[in-house]
Amino acid sequence: MATSCNSEETYADKKDKERTAISQFISDSSIVVISEDQFAEQGYTTDVERNEYVLFESSGVYMQIVNGGCGSVISNGKTEKVLMRYKEYDIENDYYNVDFLSSNSYYTPYYLDQMYVSNTSGTYSASYQAYSLCWTYATESSTTVPTGFLVPMKYVKIGRPSSADEDVARVKMIIPHSAGRATNTNYVYPCYYEATYELGL
Repeated sequence: MATSCNSEETYADKKDKERTAISQFISDSSIVVISEDQFAEQGYTTDVERNEYVLFESSGVYMQIVNGGCGSVISNGKTEKVLMRYKEYDIENDYYNVDFLSSNSYYTPYYLDQMYVSNTSGTYSASYQAYSLCWTYATESSTTVPTGFLVPMKYVKIGRPSSADEDVARVKMIIPHSAGRATNTNYVYPCYYEATYELGL
């Protein structure tokens, strides 16, 4: 009887590789993972000195709030224009030890992720400003904002600094493919992000 072997990597195999890559990144980066309950007990803050990241179980996103921002959290029933700048690192292929995979931080003010973010009873949704020079729209031709990019919205203030002692919201995130950009989703790999959020004009 002849037998054959299919060596093609399955989706399950790719997800296993992703989980391993995230675990290795957390270990290599000496990240302290806290639960959502602990995050709430700490007033929805993360200890940067301890390198704390909160894990959101439902999405698999890990987030550290470096700076809570200025202005205010987007209130219920409101839609605001938000400018996002980021550096993206492919952590599965160890590119975070080499250089960023993609970035819109060096193309400002032209290549930004300009998105309209809405708060509906604590649920945040968003779409890119189509045909503007927003980075993710330009590279992926989609107005869909990755769900991982919206995780900080509930916890950071969106404003514009008006003095030297104010800063925009700054976060660090580990985003699995299921909550990432279309490229991440299609090829099943996680990324690490350093991102800022600012109120658009």
